[in-house]
Amino acid sequence: MSRPARTAILRPHLPPWLAHTLRAQRGPVPWSAVVRGALSAGPLLLVAVLVDRTSLGVVAAIAAMLAGINDRPGSRRASVKRLGVPALAGAAGLFVGTYAGEHAGAVPLTLLLTGLGLLAGGISAVGPVASGAGTQVLVAAAIGAGMPLPESGWQRAAAYLAGAVWLLALRLALPTPGSLAGDFRFDGERDAVAGVYDAIAELLDAVGSDAATARRAALTAALDHAQDALTGPRLRRYASSSAERRLHAQYAAALPLGEAATALAWAAEPVPARASEGPRRLAAAVRDNTHTGPLPAPSRSAPALRALDDALLHAAEAFDRGRGDSDDLHTRRRTGRDLLRAVFGAGGREYGLRVALCFGASAGIAQALHHAQWYGQHEHWYWLPATAVFLVKPDLGPLASRVLCRAAGTVLGALLFAGFAAVLPRPEGLIALVALSGALIPVATRHFAAQTAVVTVLVLALVMVGGEPQASLSRIGETLLACAIVLVVGHLPMPGRRGGGVRARLGAAGRAAQAYLAHVIGEPDDHAARWTLRREAYRALAEARTAIAVASAELPALARHAEGADEVAALLERLMDTTTACAVHLDHAGRLTPRHTERLAELLNELTARGERVGVWVPDVPPRRLTG
Repeated sequence: MSRPARTAILRPHLPPWLAHTLRAQRGPVPWSAVVRGALSAGPLLLVAVLVDRTSLGVVAAIAAMLAGINDRPGSRRASVKRLGVPALAGAAGLFVGTYAGEHAGAVPLTLLLTGLGLLAGGISAVGPVASGAGTQVLVAAAIGAGMPLPESGWQRAAAYLAGAVWLLALRLALPTPGSLAGDFRFDGERDAVAGVYDAIAELLDAVGSDAATARRAALTAALDHAQDALTGPRLRRYASSSAERRLHAQYAAALPLGEAATALAWAAEPVPARASEGPRRLAAAVRDNTHTGPLPAPSRSAPALRALDDALLHAAEAFDRGRGDSDDLHTRRRTGRDLLRAVFGAGGREYGLRVALCFGASAGIAQALHHAQWYGQHEHWYWLPATAVFLVKPDLGPLASRVLCRAAGTVLGALLFAGFAAVLPRPEGLIALVALSGALIPVATRHFAAQTAVVTVLVLALVMVGGEPQASLSRIGETLLACAIVLVVGHLPMPGRRGGGVRARLGAAGRAAQAYLAHVIGEPDDHAARWTLRREAYRALAEARTAIAVASAELPALARHAEGADEVAALLERLMDTTTACAVHLDHAGRLTPRHTERLAELLNELTARGERVGVWVPDVPPRRLTG
């Protein structure tokens, strides 16, 4: 008798846009950020109520809330730029919006906000900090134009800036877990640099396995994080702190180690188990701020292993003596040409047009409904364009995911607030609710729907503290209308080819890869420049990967514009890994092997073919330079 065939267990396969909606980030609770959130908007509002300046307290609390959304894990010095630049942009937007709302009619105001959306949208394509600044300038401009407050524009802007500066002061002054055990000033920086050495050790453990590619990507992420953590204002003007110089030297010492580990992963040859012990001891030394002690020497049987051994010796010296250029993070400042390319390139143009259409259309529709008295006695027309700004941002995920999460989060938050408002005393109960919501924001940022629910409760509480009636229903209605507007605009045809943001990121990665490869082939002995170019290439590729992942999770009508981009990114990744292997081999053997040159030629040819189909500029290195 034959055995019955096994029945396959069928699991529902969710479409990418829905799977992204249900996905949430994981990790430990950021208790230090929770404490800062509890001490930000709520106390500011309480002080304002006590001194009878409630309206200014509402503005300061809004700024503290927006700064809290940007208050992500990292170093103190990085937080100055990450929180400060968007706050300055928001204060300027509030100032402009206030005077425009007072002196311009509905049509001129809508045109002004549309132009501001075009500019802010293009600038947002530059990077994460610019994106935060673009968001805050538009949200604050809408609030300034529509929120009925007795204060003048400059008073509102000052209150807004004070709210953000208060949270930034908390970020700089309050300790974080583990900071009191070592140097208080460098807790985030120390963890970030130690994470680089841990990632190197994990990559060495994965050499020859299927996990090597993912571990190499994790190493890039760790290097990016450490680079950001160390970038920012010096705690002393000329970096005279020995601890600061030591941290920079430890970061710099990780670069050749990461290069050697990448070359070993590319070769996929067996690596002795003790090879990863050295980087792990270095990671522990960074975290504990101690000396490394003796490091196990790996075998020197191959060029990449010799490079690993030399890098370990160099790291041991840097750790023991703290040598290194404290001002050199192996980064190149973006030139004006780079910034203009980002703002006015395909990605910046497409994003700017969509932001302008969404922001301008939302402002125009909101004012039309407001003047037609569809809002009754409530003066909240500015909610509609402010909501559209968040919905149009690709930083927060694919369009369908953003819309679903925003709608669900707003409904949940509004219903929760309606229940709280029915039982809480005023204003003290509402102020406590604002403080509680501020504390929950750092946890809620792991999912856009949860973040929306918490922010909705906070905003509705601020509205009631400001003296207005309960507005849960109007908040739900305006959010759903904003969702519809952004969905329609998001699927409208635009001038030029769709998917400009993805192609712009891929093009930047291709240019960085070409510069890196050309330097390795032409000037292999200039290690400092090589490490700078290598960092730029891998970082640009990581940004392109992120853009591709978001575009691929859109609805099918939009996702099809990113088809083929992931294959180009994979080829660029293999090209960069091969270039790294070539650099290490040239250092220790003097010339490339046929395996290296043949692999480079194959990758360049395949990149040219695939890049033409996708419409992406890719590296173009003449074959003769690979053998010259």
